[in-house]
Amino acid sequence: MSEYPDAVFLTSADSPAQFAIDSGAEVAFAGRSNAGKSTAINKIVNRRNFARTSKQPGRTQLVNFFSLGEDLRLVDLPGYGYAKVSQAKRRHWQELLEGYFQIRRSLSGTILMVDSRRLLGDFDWMMLDLCREIDCPVHVLLTKADKLKRREATSALAKVRGEVGEGTTVQLFSGTKGQGLDEARQSLQALLLGARLGPEA
Repeated sequence: MSEYPDAVFLTSADSPAQFAIDSGAEVAFAGRSNAGKSTAINKIVNRRNFARTSKQPGRTQLVNFFSLGEDLRLVDLPGYGYAKVSQAKRRHWQELLEGYFQIRRSLSGTILMVDSRRLLGDFDWMMLDLCREIDCPVHVLLTKADKLKRREATSALAKVRGEVGEGTTVQLFSGTKGQGLDEARQSLQALLLGARLGPEA
């Protein structure tokens, strides 16, 4: 049974003019193209092929809006930093992302996917800065945590928590093994409801 049985795809946007109606509340999912974003979304929502997955990173090239019911939405943002595209296309993606964060009044939180083996990169910091500029809460999923030994995972978690500081929550997550799944679902729900997440989320 899906956590959101009424979840449906709404629209894809290549420009702010094509964004879904700006009402209610929505949570954006962001991450580098190879951070496992689509897998995480499918697992958290508990819907197979809800967000498109591919063996070729970088396939999410539009801002994709999904209704979760009751004027609540999940927004799948374009993956960045891996896809083999032109510099012009990269600039367009960056402008699209910046435009999204600047104008969406219904944005109540962001879930940022970060590969636990690579930790925070330039794109991740850009996303964190965009969110901080508009006081948007961020919850970081350190994905692919099953690829790390326990000590390595604990070290990665402590390092990222120390780097992002207060106001941003961090957890370990594995979409394939289900590690941290309940915590991620609770964080999504809290962000949709406008709740600030605790320091140990």
